[in-house]
Amino acid sequence: MARLLGVLLGLLPLGLALSSCERIYEELEPCPHGVSLRFVYDYNMEYANSFARSVDCLTLYIYDADGEYVGTRIVQGAALAEESYRMQLELEEGTYRFLAYGGIACEDRSFRPEEEPAAGSRIEDLRVAMDLDRIAAPVAADRRLHDLFWGELTLATGDLYREGTVEMMKNTNNIRVVLQQESGEPIDAEDFTFRITDNNSLFDYRNDLLREGVAPVTYAPWVTGQAHTGVSILGDTVAEESVGVAYAEMSTSRLMTGNDSRLQITRRSDGATVVDFPLLTYLALLRSERYALPPYNMTDDQEYLDRESDYVLFFFLRPDHSWLDTKIVVNNWVVRINQVEL
Repeated sequence: MARLLGVLLGLLPLGLALSSCERIYEELEPCPHGVSLRFVYDYNMEYANSFARSVDCLTLYIYDADGEYVGTRIVQGAALAEESYRMQLELEEGTYRFLAYGGIACEDRSFRPEEEPAAGSRIEDLRVAMDLDRIAAPVAADRRLHDLFWGELTLATGDLYREGTVEMMKNTNNIRVVLQQESGEPIDAEDFTFRITDNNSLFDYRNDLLREGVAPVTYAPWVTGQAHTGVSILGDTVAEESVGVAYAEMSTSRLMTGNDSRLQITRRSDGATVVDFPLLTYLALLRSERYALPPYNMTDDQEYLDRESDYVLFFFLRPDHSWLDTKIVVNNWVVRINQVEL
C-alpha cells in the first residue's frame, strides 16, 4: 500500500500540469500551442509510404487562414530519414495553411521559388520554377532533375500540438527509351538524337502547371549507352540470343493530361525522324483496369501519371534504323500502334 501511495503521489503533479491546458492558473507557464506535422509520400504505385527514403530536404511555407505569409521552416539531413519524424511548430491560436516542398532546399536542387515568400506576400504569389540551365547543361549527367515533391494541408492549432498529416506527391519522372533492331544487329545510341518536349516548367501554389507566357522546354538525355538483351525478334520469330540495344534516359517535370508532350527520336546521319508521337497518350495506356477496383480506386489517367514516375519505352527498328511502327513495349506492356491515334 505504501508503494502504491508513493506512485500515485508521483503522478499527481503530472495530472495538474496536463489539466492546466484546460484551466487557467496565473502562476503556471502557458502550455505549448501549435501543430505537429507528419509527412507522408504514399501517392505512388506501391501505395506505401516512402517519404523517409525519398525526400532529402524539406521546406514548409506557413500561411494564415487568409493566405498571408507567416514563416518558413527548412529541415535537412538525417532527421528526415526517420520514420518517426514530426515537425512541431509553435504558433498562435488559429487556422493555418501549409505548403510543403521536398527538394527545393537541397544543394543540387532543380526547382526553386521565383521569389522566396516574405512579409506581406500571399499564398497565391508562390510560384516554383524549374532551373532551365539544368536541363540544358553541357555535361549530360547534370541534366538529371533532382526530385521535387509537393504537399498541402490546412489545420487549426491546439494545446500540446494539434496533429496533422501532409500528403506529398512527386513531380519528377524518369523515362528510359530503348532501341533494338529487328534483325538483332547491335545498335549505337550515338547514331540518334533523343528529346522530349513539353510545357511543364512552372508551378503555382496548388501544384498546377502555369502555361500562359511560358515557353515549352526540351529535355535531352542525362545518360545514353548500350546494353544487351537475350531476346531477338525476327518477324514473328522470337530467338533467345544476345542482342545489342541502345538506350537513353530523360528526366522530366510533372506530366499532365492536356499538355502536348512529345517524344522525338531522329537519326544523326540525315536528321530523319525515327519516332515522333504524343508521349502521354502511350503512357496512359499502361493504367491497368485493376487499378480502378478496390482497394486502389484509381480515378483517371492523371492520377496514374502522378503516381508512376519511372517508365521504359522499347522500340524495334528496321535495318535502315526506321521505326518498325506496328508495336512498342512500354513498361513490359505490348502496345499495338493501330490501337492509338497519333
